[in-house]
Parts: sequence; structure tokens; C-alpha cells
Amino acid sequence: MIQSRFDSLTGFRALAASMVFIYHNRKYWRGQLHPEVLRLFNEFHVGVALFFVLSGFLLAYGYGDKPAHSLTEYKRYIIGRMARIFPLYWLVLTLYYLDPLFGKMDFSVLTYTLTHGFSNKLNLDGISQAWSLSVEFTFYILLPFLCLMERKKILYLVLFLVSITLLTWLGGYLWLWLNGNPRQFFYPLKFVLGSTFFGRWTEFFAGIILARLLKQSQDKYAWFWQWKYKTYTGIIGVFVLCYVVGLFQPDVFHHGTDHPVGYLIFALIIPLFVILWLAGLISEPTMVQRFFSSKILILLGKASFAFYLIHISYVNIRLKWIWLGPDRNFVLLWLISILLYVLFENPINSFIKNKFLKNPVK
Repeated sequence: MIQSRFDSLTGFRALAASMVFIYHNRKYWRGQLHPEVLRLFNEFHVGVALFFVLSGFLLAYGYGDKPAHSLTEYKRYIIGRMARIFPLYWLVLTLYYLDPLFGKMDFSVLTYTLTHGFSNKLNLDGISQAWSLSVEFTFYILLPFLCLMERKKILYLVLFLVSITLLTWLGGYLWLWLNGNPRQFFYPLKFVLGSTFFGRWTEFFAGIILARLLKQSQDKYAWFWQWKYKTYTGIIGVFVLCYVVGLFQPDVFHHGTDHPVGYLIFALIIPLFVILWLAGLISEPTMVQRFFSSKILILLGKASFAFYLIHISYVNIRLKWIWLGPDRNFVLLWLISILLYVLFENPINSFIKNKFLKNPVK
């Protein structure tokens, strides 16, 4: 029953990935789009936030603090998480480095370990969008301990997250004071807040809260699940607030999140409406739920990680040299993503889990 309710969340990934694609290609349509539509598209980087909230929910609901109970459980958990993202990422990254027109054999340990994502100078190296994988994997590492604090008292979790944000910020400035911090690790504050887990934790935190609401749905939070129209309230809220954030854009080349008010709306309020949207997909039998639960959307959702890795940067550029359709290769990229998922990502993921985990992690 739970799995059938979560099918729509898999399809939801396809929308998030498509929004990021629109965001990255909006510059090609500036002359054709109505200014107010372009204003909205300029904030479609919110697709990454949708991924982060969803990831926070699924992992907190599926694992909780169990991996923190023993070193063996934690190792199994980390292997499962690594099997999810690293094989396909390493494949695309290695192709990039082997290409004499791109990586030119200049391999980097930082990009392979995703630690380049902590540097403002390096975080777009290799596969540029992999900066978000650094954010995601930081969350993977911390999740069991975050859930342990949340189970004890949610205030402990909030205080911890605020504290590590402040410590990270101070660490970057201390590094700057010591030797100039030439690669700008954890510096400046705008980078920390926008491109590292230490500034994006509010989105994962929202997902953890949704997991709490669902796990205790028959206890404290029955009122929440009885609340009607969560799906549509969430959808309308996300898109309206994206537009509102866009009102703070100084021009079509910048984001509304560069303004303090726009940033606060994006970081603190939009995740709440994403919670409502996801909760609606889980609990409300709507047209939206049926759409995201359709076979084609589920397939696209499963292939969304591959799509995310190839929709810009190396693979996309290589593909455009061969063929560029009027849709900026949107459909073709999805077809390639499905092939990558079916022929590589899923088989390798399953092999690693079956090989190294006695009870494979889903």
C-alpha cells in the first residue's frame, strides 16, 4: 500500500528534472518568452529544491536513525547510498576527462569524491551540475544522526543545523585569514548558503518533518492528513511563491534569491508548500496523483538522475554538436536517460547492493 502511494513521488522526480532543464535553457528563449513567464522560469532552479525535499522525506521515512545504531548498519546504509549515485556519475565524469576536447586527462580526486562542491572556485568543475550531488551526499552522511536528534527532540536538530551553518561560515573566513583561502572553500557566505548542504538544509529538514508527520499520522498529526486540497495548495503555493521571488530579480540575468527577502522566501517558505504537495501525492486521489503515478512518469522519474547528469554540461554539449532539435534536445535527452537507467544505472545499482549487502537496501 505504501509503495503504491509513493509511485507518484517517483513520477514527481521527472517534473523536478524538467524544471531544471527549463531553467538552464531559458536563456535561449529570452527573445520569445513573455517577460513575466521568463521571470518565473528564472526561478525554476526550484526543481533542485524539490529534489532535496523529496530526498529528505524518502530517506528519513525509509531509514530514520537506524543506520546510527551500529557501525555495520551505517556501512550498509552508506554503501546503498553510494550505489545510488556514484557509478553513473563516475561514468559520465570519466568520459569527460578522457575527452581531449574537455577534461584532457586532467583527473581530479576532488570531483570524484564530490568534495569539489565545498569550493566556490571548483564546484562547477567536471560535470557542472554535480555541485548538487555534493549537497545530497553530505545529507546522506548526516541523515541517521539528524534523525536521531529529531527523534529525541526536534529543537536539538534545529540547533545543530543552525550551529553547523555558523561554524562552516566561520571556518571559511578563518581559512581566508590564515592563507587567503585561494580556492574559497566554505567561502563566501552567499556560496555556503546557496550551494552547500550547510545553507540548503532547510529543504532536507522539510522532508524530515514530512516523514515525521507520516510516521505519526495516527497519533498527533491525524489533522494534517485529514486536511483537504493539500496537493493543489502545494502546487499553487510553490509556483506563486517562485513568481514572487522573481519579483526581486534586478534583471533577466539574475535571480530573486540574490535579494535577502527572495532568499528567505525560497529557503523557508517554499519548502513548506513542497511538503503539502508531496503529502497530497501520498494521501489524496487526485488527477495530479494519477498523472505522476502513470507508467511513463514513473519510468521518467526513475531515469531522472541520468537526465539530470546529462541535460547540461559535457554530454549535452557533445550531443548538440551532432544534433540540436527545436526543443533543445529535451525529448532526445530523456530517451538517452532511459537507456542509461535501463542498461547501466539500475543493473549496476542492483549488482552492488546484491554483492555487498546481505539484505539489499531499496
